[in-house]
Amino acid sequence: TESRACRLLSATEAAGSAFASPWPSIPRSLPSPWPHLPAPEPSTEPTAPPELPEPARPGGVSPPTRLPRPTSWSRASKARTPSSSPLWEKHNVHSLELPLIQHVEGPDADRLSAVLRDEKFDWVTVTSPEAAAVFLEGWKAAGSPKVRIAVVGAGTARTFDEVLQSNDGPLEVAFSPSKALGKVLASELPRTSETACKVLYPASAKAGHEIQNGLSARGFEVTRLNTYSTVPVHDVDPQILKLA
Repeated sequence: TESRACRLLSATEAAGSAFASPWPSIPRSLPSPWPHLPAPEPSTEPTAPPELPEPARPGGVSPPTRLPRPTSWSRASKARTPSSSPLWEKHNVHSLELPLIQHVEGPDADRLSAVLRDEKFDWVTVTSPEAAAVFLEGWKAAGSPKVRIAVVGAGTARTFDEVLQSNDGPLEVAFSPSKALGKVLASELPRTSETACKVLYPASAKAGHEIQNGLSARGFEVTRLNTYSTVPVHDVDPQILKLA
């Protein structure tokens, strides 16, 4: 019985090997025709949603062209604010700029020159081009004393360029905060001595109090002068209005 079982097993193995594969020479997994190229990685880029076509309109009318919404702006002083017209003209867009506000003298404008003559300050903080222009008028009337300026913003600093180029050093723009914000100026203005540090702050009558309050909280002695203010424009040249 045992020898018969062995003969049956040998016959079964022989039959299995004869019919295992009609193509015994072909491997089960074919090699890549480009073995030197790495396998592509799955993309992680988000795919944009497909653009939907414009809905059909009755009568075969084409949909209207969508134009960007117009941008409006106001300019308070043409002499001290650079015009944006050349930027529009490059795109064949012509603009007419009309001032909406104007600057007027503040209640402390007459005191500025006298304060600069009679007192010494460690810093003069200037936060806008208009404040800089008004300060320069009072500074020249006081005899151009030596002052050290802290400015907010590159536009404010540029207001002093002409004076810096024509003088030998009585006026120095010595500090600008890391961000063009009044509260940042108040927190970053360096002290020049361990004792009381005096600051002159010529400002608009409508300016907030964060600079003087922030400096006072740090131990600075702040003198604020409201040297100018802003009011609405009531009269515009009729010839300009005709162009509008």
